[in-house]
Amino acid sequence: MNKYKATIGMEIHVELKTQSKMFCDCKNGMGLEKEPNVNICPVCMGHPGTLPVPNRKAVEFVQLAGLALNCQLRKKSKFDRKNYFYPDIPKGYQISQYDEPLCEKGYLDISVGKEARANKRIGITRIHLEEDTGKSLHLKGAGYSLLDFNRAGLPLMELVTEPDFESGEEARIFSQKLQQICRYLGISDADMEKGNMRCEANVSLYKEGQDRLSGTKVEIKNINSFKFVEKAINYEIERQKEILENGQDVIQETRGWDLNRGITVSQRVKETAADYRYFPEPDIPPMEFSDAYFEDLKMRLPELPDAKKERFLKQYKLTPEAVEILVSERDLADYFEKTISELKEKKEAREIIADEEKIIKLAANYINTELRKHLVEHGQKITEIKITPENYAELIGFVADGKINSSAAQQVLAEMYKKGGDPSQIITNKNLIQVSDEGELENIAKKVIEKNSASVTDYRAGKENALKFLMGQIMKETQGKANPQLAMKMLKKLLQ
Repeated sequence: MNKYKATIGMEIHVELKTQSKMFCDCKNGMGLEKEPNVNICPVCMGHPGTLPVPNRKAVEFVQLAGLALNCQLRKKSKFDRKNYFYPDIPKGYQISQYDEPLCEKGYLDISVGKEARANKRIGITRIHLEEDTGKSLHLKGAGYSLLDFNRAGLPLMELVTEPDFESGEEARIFSQKLQQICRYLGISDADMEKGNMRCEANVSLYKEGQDRLSGTKVEIKNINSFKFVEKAINYEIERQKEILENGQDVIQETRGWDLNRGITVSQRVKETAADYRYFPEPDIPPMEFSDAYFEDLKMRLPELPDAKKERFLKQYKLTPEAVEILVSERDLADYFEKTISELKEKKEAREIIADEEKIIKLAANYINTELRKHLVEHGQKITEIKITPENYAELIGFVADGKINSSAAQQVLAEMYKKGGDPSQIITNKNLIQVSDEGELENIAKKVIEKNSASVTDYRAGKENALKFLMGQIMKETQGKANPQLAMKMLKKLLQ
């Protein structure tokens, strides 16, 4: 029996973070308003006689995404009417784009498997702009639904890939990387849980040796997390494989992802482009763009994640794992670089003795572990915390120069996270200066050895755990302030 392989394409919708909606001046609340139907007007409600006016910022956002994703930007683009009836489409049609999208023929490289560098290229067919729909609220047991049009008319970017994916894992990685790029560009939070990024997958199977596009395509909708993108696709591959191996035909249809049962379920027979009866939007003239305009857009592109990753590896000599975390968010990477700038100034002013490579690695390590631990615990972003890069750099300097140990540093960081403030003041108030005087540590070590003769005997008999116990007693005597390296050195010397 020939082995079946998957051909997968993605359609990803991203709500854009503009101030107003796509074709009117209603506030863009990203569909997260607490009250229904508060940000609506005759335009986004589709009242007769109203005229749509395109949101310039939304157009720019899509073109910036196109540049970041290696697309060609069209000098001439237009809006089209996509005709279909759905209760939460107020006009009975959607203003979208069909044959002349803003961006086309791009790609995004992703890293699959253990290879740290990008090793697979996913083609991007098009990126276009359209308006979002409202929300249908289905009330259990009521026998009717209610409609909320706050989201109707929000600017929505749709990205369509080439059918270049072969697994759910690849689709997940691509979607996560797209979210990261949207956040770097500042065009959307692309938060799947809040519904401002929505993924759909087209899945078909073919036999090895046949045309990879020969299978029957099934679309999966309602995928609301990256984990479920991977799970839904993998489930659908197995479902279609079982159908084909039983000698049956796969039906071209739209299926939804039922996260409670972990399966895809049939929703409707798939529409084609002809069913939507596209035609040019008569109320919006075609858009034309100049070379000078495109050059200005290119100048506004920030350093993107892949480029930042490569630079961090070369400039800061950090591990790929550390860099991956630091560049995962633009604000986190910016915070790290501001900290390094402060540390270099302190190093030049001889406020820090430790070598530069050590303090850079220490700063990265504390951000990636201790600081991120607090961020996760409190559900905060790095831009929301009270610790300034200057004060954070001062704390790292104290650790690097051995003025406080790791345990004390964690106490200081916790206090800074709660209240902000100068780390030197917190260290003084809590009496956390590290004991590094060799004479003082020698006296403490002698005292511990005298009190714990049994552990000394065990250590000399080859039991290494006894040494850890004795070290713990030194830390207890100094209330955790002993320099661990010097204390261990002194202990071993006295136990010889």
